Amino acid sequence: MDIVFLLKIAAIGLIVAVLYQVLAKSGREEYAMLTALTGIIVILAMILPHILDLLNSVESIFNL
Repeated sequence: MDIVFLLKIAAIGLIVAVLYQVLAKSGREEYAMLTALTGIIVILAMILPHILDLLNSVESIFNL
């Protein structure tokens, strides 16, 4: 993983946090929750290939 990838995740987290706060303060809690859920799904989709690479590496190290 490089620093650009981590910065992308941090940027998405900041954007989602700001949108959540704005929507929650304006009385739209449903949209705020959907925004948070969408942010989590996007970040998980970005991290999933790296997790799979990690599992493949562990599998090859221990000859499973």
